[in-house]
Amino acid sequence: MTHPYFTKARHPRVLAHRGLITAEGEDSGVWENSAAAFGAAHAAEIEYIETDCQVTADGDVVLFHDSALERLVGDARAVHDVPTRELREIFSAHGGLLTVAEALDSFPDIRFNIDVKTPAAVDPLGPILVEHTHRVLVTSFSDANRRAAVASVLKAGAALRPATSGGSRTIAALRALSALHLSPARLLHEIDALQIPERHRALTVLTPALVRAAHLRGVEVHIWTVNDPADMRRLVAAGVDGLVSDRADLALRTLSEI
Repeated sequence: MTHPYFTKARHPRVLAHRGLITAEGEDSGVWENSAAAFGAAHAAEIEYIETDCQVTADGDVVLFHDSALERLVGDARAVHDVPTRELREIFSAHGGLLTVAEALDSFPDIRFNIDVKTPAAVDPLGPILVEHTHRVLVTSFSDANRRAAVASVLKAGAALRPATSGGSRTIAALRALSALHLSPARLLHEIDALQIPERHRALTVLTPALVRAAHLRGVEVHIWTVNDPADMRRLVAAGVDGLVSDRADLALRTLSEI
Protein backbone atom coordinates (compact mmCIF):
# COMPACT_ATOMS: atom_id res chain seq x y z
CA MET A 1 0.00 0.00 0.00
CA THR A 2 1.39 3.40 -0.99
CA HIS A 3 2.28 5.65 1.93
CA PRO A 4 0.37 8.99 2.00
CA TYR A 5 3.73 10.73 1.70
CA PHE A 6 3.64 9.87 -2.00
CA THR A 7 -0.04 10.25 -2.83
CA LYS A 8 -1.51 13.26 -4.66
CA ALA A 9 1.95 14.53 -5.56
CA ARG A 10 3.81 14.84 -8.84
CA HIS A 11 5.77 11.87 -10.14
CA PRO A 12 8.70 11.73 -10.68
CA ARG A 13 9.35 13.44 -7.34
CA VAL A 14 11.52 16.53 -7.09
CA LEU A 15 13.16 16.97 -3.69
CA ALA A 16 14.81 20.30 -2.93
CA HIS A 17 18.20 19.45 -1.42
CA ARG A 18 18.32 21.38 1.88
CA GLY A 19 15.87 23.86 0.40
CA LEU A 20 16.40 26.05 -2.65
CA ILE A 21 18.99 28.79 -2.94
CA THR A 22 18.24 31.01 -5.92
CA ALA A 23 20.72 33.41 -7.52
CA GLU A 24 19.20 36.18 -5.41
CA GLY A 25 19.61 34.03 -2.32
CA GLU A 26 23.27 33.41 -3.07
CA ASP A 27 23.83 37.14 -3.45
CA SER A 28 22.22 37.80 -0.07
CA GLY A 29 24.12 35.04 1.73
CA VAL A 30 21.26 32.57 2.24
CA TRP A 31 22.39 29.23 3.66
CA GLU A 32 21.17 25.71 3.05
CA ASN A 33 18.56 24.37 5.51
CA SER A 34 17.46 27.90 6.37
CA ALA A 35 13.96 29.36 6.55
CA ALA A 36 14.73 31.48 3.47
CA ALA A 37 15.89 28.44 1.47
CA PHE A 38 12.73 26.59 2.43
CA GLY A 39 10.63 29.62 1.56
CA ALA A 40 12.23 29.75 -1.88
CA ALA A 41 11.43 26.08 -2.46
CA HIS A 42 7.83 26.66 -1.42
CA ALA A 43 7.56 29.69 -3.71
CA ALA A 44 8.84 27.56 -6.60
CA GLU A 45 6.00 25.09 -5.91
CA ILE A 46 8.35 22.31 -4.85
CA GLU A 47 6.40 19.65 -2.97
CA TYR A 48 9.31 17.91 -1.21
CA ILE A 49 12.25 19.25 0.79
CA GLU A 50 15.16 17.04 1.78
CA THR A 51 16.76 18.21 5.02
CA ASP A 52 18.88 17.09 7.97
CA CYS A 53 18.68 17.36 11.73
CA GLN A 54 21.14 17.83 14.55
CA VAL A 55 20.59 18.56 18.26
CA THR A 56 21.77 21.72 20.02
CA ALA A 57 23.17 22.09 23.53
CA ASP A 58 19.62 22.87 24.68
CA GLY A 59 18.23 19.66 23.24
CA ASP A 60 16.41 21.34 20.35
CA VAL A 61 16.24 19.40 17.08
CA VAL A 62 17.37 21.87 14.42
CA LEU A 63 17.76 21.65 10.67
CA PHE A 64 21.50 21.46 10.15
CA HIS A 65 23.56 19.07 8.05
CA ASP A 66 27.07 18.96 9.50
CA SER A 67 27.97 17.78 12.98
CA ALA A 68 30.03 20.97 13.50
CA LEU A 69 29.98 24.62 12.44
CA GLU A 70 33.35 24.45 10.68
CA ARG A 71 32.21 24.45 7.05
CA LEU A 72 29.76 27.33 7.38
CA VAL A 73 31.50 29.70 9.78
CA GLY A 74 34.96 28.29 10.50
CA ASP A 75 33.96 27.39 14.06
CA ALA A 76 35.17 23.93 15.12
CA ARG A 77 32.49 23.48 17.79
CA ALA A 78 30.02 20.63 17.43
CA VAL A 79 26.37 21.61 17.03
CA HIS A 80 25.54 19.77 20.25
CA ASP A 81 27.85 22.19 22.11
CA VAL A 82 26.14 25.34 20.79
CA PRO A 83 23.05 26.82 22.51
CA THR A 84 20.02 27.24 20.27
CA ARG A 85 19.94 31.00 20.87
CA GLU A 86 23.53 31.38 19.64
CA LEU A 87 22.84 29.24 16.58
CA ARG A 88 19.86 31.47 15.79
CA GLU A 89 22.11 34.51 15.97
CA ILE A 90 24.60 32.88 13.59
CA PHE A 91 21.81 32.08 11.12
CA SER A 92 20.07 35.44 11.46
CA ALA A 93 21.96 37.03 8.55
CA HIS A 94 21.76 33.89 6.42
CA GLY A 95 18.09 33.05 6.09
CA GLY A 96 17.11 32.11 9.62
CA LEU A 97 17.41 28.93 11.70
CA LEU A 98 14.55 26.44 11.83
CA THR A 99 13.85 23.69 14.30
CA VAL A 100 12.08 20.64 12.91
CA ALA A 101 8.90 21.71 14.72
CA GLU A 102 9.10 25.22 13.28
CA ALA A 103 9.59 23.91 9.75
CA LEU A 104 6.56 21.65 10.00
CA ASP A 105 4.42 24.49 11.36
CA SER A 106 5.71 27.13 8.93
CA PHE A 107 5.33 25.01 5.78
CA PRO A 108 2.20 22.89 6.29
CA ASP A 109 1.94 21.98 2.60
CA ILE A 110 5.52 20.74 2.23
CA ARG A 111 6.45 17.08 2.52
CA PHE A 112 9.70 16.68 4.42
CA ASN A 113 12.48 14.16 3.94
CA ILE A 114 14.39 14.27 7.24
CA ASP A 115 17.84 12.72 7.56
CA VAL A 116 18.54 11.83 11.20
CA LYS A 117 22.23 12.71 11.58
CA THR A 118 22.62 11.86 15.25
CA PRO A 119 21.17 9.31 17.71
CA ALA A 120 20.50 12.25 20.05
CA ALA A 121 17.64 13.33 17.74
CA VAL A 122 15.78 10.03 17.99
CA ASP A 123 13.83 10.50 21.23
CA PRO A 124 12.83 14.16 20.78
CA LEU A 125 11.73 13.56 17.18
CA GLY A 126 8.92 11.24 18.22
CA PRO A 127 6.57 13.84 19.76
CA ILE A 128 7.55 16.41 17.10
CA LEU A 129 6.59 14.20 14.17
CA VAL A 130 3.61 12.38 15.67
CA GLU A 131 0.97 14.59 14.00
CA HIS A 132 2.82 14.87 10.69
CA THR A 133 3.61 11.30 9.69
CA HIS A 134 1.52 11.55 6.51
CA ARG A 135 4.01 14.09 5.10
CA VAL A 136 7.33 13.03 6.60
CA LEU A 137 9.90 10.51 5.44
CA VAL A 138 12.52 9.57 8.03
CA THR A 139 15.89 8.45 6.77
CA SER A 140 19.51 8.08 7.84
CA PHE A 141 22.72 6.56 6.55
CA SER A 142 22.50 4.57 9.79
CA ASP A 143 19.73 1.96 9.64
CA ALA A 144 19.86 1.85 13.44
CA ASN A 145 19.11 5.58 13.69
CA ARG A 146 16.36 5.28 11.10
CA ARG A 147 14.63 2.37 12.83
CA ALA A 148 14.95 4.02 16.22
CA ALA A 149 13.46 7.28 14.93
CA VAL A 150 10.47 5.49 13.39
CA ALA A 151 9.98 3.56 16.64
CA SER A 152 10.14 6.83 18.59
CA VAL A 153 7.36 8.33 16.48
CA LEU A 154 5.14 5.29 16.96
CA LYS A 155 5.88 5.22 20.70
CA ALA A 156 4.76 8.87 20.88
CA GLY A 157 1.32 7.74 19.69
CA ALA A 158 1.33 8.15 15.92
CA ALA A 159 -1.50 6.29 14.23
CA LEU A 160 0.58 6.05 11.06
CA ARG A 161 4.29 5.38 10.84
CA PRO A 162 6.27 7.95 8.85
CA ALA A 163 7.55 6.89 5.45
CA THR A 164 11.14 5.70 5.54
CA SER A 165 14.04 4.94 3.22
CA GLY A 166 16.75 2.36 3.71
CA GLY A 167 20.13 3.18 5.20
CA SER A 168 23.52 2.29 3.75
CA ARG A 169 23.48 -1.35 4.90
CA THR A 170 20.02 -1.90 3.45
CA ILE A 171 21.10 -0.42 0.13
CA ALA A 172 24.30 -2.47 -0.03
CA ALA A 173 22.40 -5.67 0.77
CA LEU A 174 19.70 -4.90 -1.79
CA ARG A 175 22.24 -4.25 -4.51
CA ALA A 176 23.87 -7.60 -3.79
CA LEU A 177 20.56 -9.47 -3.71
CA SER A 178 19.31 -7.84 -6.90
CA ALA A 179 22.52 -8.72 -8.72
CA LEU A 180 21.99 -12.37 -7.70
CA HIS A 181 18.28 -12.22 -8.62
CA LEU A 182 17.32 -13.11 -5.04
CA SER A 183 14.14 -11.86 -3.36
CA PRO A 184 14.51 -8.64 -1.33
CA ALA A 185 11.11 -9.10 0.38
CA ARG A 186 12.36 -9.29 3.97
CA LEU A 187 14.94 -6.58 3.40
CA LEU A 188 12.36 -4.09 2.09
CA HIS A 189 9.70 -4.73 4.72
CA GLU A 190 8.28 -1.30 5.72
CA ILE A 191 10.71 0.49 3.39
CA ASP A 192 9.06 3.06 1.13
CA ALA A 193 12.01 4.42 -0.83
CA LEU A 194 15.65 3.87 -1.64
CA GLN A 195 17.56 7.14 -1.76
CA ILE A 196 20.94 6.55 -3.32
CA PRO A 197 23.70 8.13 -5.40
CA GLU A 198 23.97 6.86 -8.94
CA ARG A 199 27.55 5.91 -8.15
CA HIS A 200 29.70 5.71 -5.05
CA ARG A 201 33.38 6.01 -5.93
CA ALA A 202 34.06 3.19 -8.44
CA LEU A 203 30.83 1.34 -7.64
CA THR A 204 27.68 1.80 -9.72
CA VAL A 205 24.90 1.83 -7.12
CA LEU A 206 21.96 2.37 -9.45
CA THR A 207 21.43 -0.66 -11.66
CA PRO A 208 18.43 -1.89 -13.68
CA ALA A 209 18.27 -4.95 -11.40
CA LEU A 210 18.06 -2.75 -8.30
CA VAL A 211 15.28 -0.64 -9.82
CA ARG A 212 13.33 -3.77 -10.79
CA ALA A 213 13.76 -5.32 -7.34
CA ALA A 214 12.58 -2.14 -5.62
CA HIS A 215 9.59 -1.65 -7.92
CA LEU A 216 8.46 -5.25 -7.47
CA ARG A 217 8.01 -4.42 -3.77
CA GLY A 218 6.36 -1.05 -4.43
CA VAL A 219 9.47 0.83 -3.27
CA GLU A 220 10.49 4.07 -4.98
CA VAL A 221 14.04 4.86 -6.09
CA HIS A 222 15.36 8.41 -5.59
CA ILE A 223 18.79 9.61 -6.74
CA TRP A 224 20.95 12.32 -5.15
CA THR A 225 22.27 14.87 -5.94
CA VAL A 226 21.26 15.59 -9.56
CA ASN A 227 21.72 19.09 -10.97
CA ASP A 228 22.23 18.58 -14.71
CA PRO A 229 19.09 18.49 -16.90
CA ALA A 230 20.54 15.80 -19.19
CA ASP A 231 21.16 13.57 -16.18
CA MET A 232 17.64 14.27 -14.91
CA ARG A 233 16.10 13.12 -18.18
CA ARG A 234 18.37 10.08 -18.42
CA LEU A 235 17.65 8.90 -14.88
CA VAL A 236 13.90 9.27 -15.22
CA ALA A 237 14.06 7.31 -18.49
CA ALA A 238 15.88 4.58 -16.51
CA GLY A 239 12.89 4.26 -14.17
CA VAL A 240 13.97 6.47 -11.28
CA ASP A 241 11.05 7.84 -9.24
CA GLY A 242 12.62 10.93 -7.72
CA LEU A 243 15.55 13.33 -7.92
CA VAL A 244 17.16 15.18 -5.04
CA SER A 245 18.56 18.41 -6.48
CA ASP A 246 20.22 21.66 -5.48
CA ARG A 247 18.32 23.11 -8.45
CA ALA A 248 14.87 21.81 -7.68
CA ASP A 249 13.32 24.65 -9.69
CA LEU A 250 15.31 23.55 -12.75
CA ALA A 251 14.44 19.90 -12.09
CA LEU A 252 10.75 20.75 -11.94
CA ARG A 253 10.92 22.58 -15.27
CA THR A 254 12.98 19.82 -16.89
CA LEU A 255 10.65 17.01 -15.81
CA SER A 256 7.58 18.96 -16.89
CA GLU A 257 8.97 18.85 -20.43
CA ILE A 258 9.31 15.08 -20.54
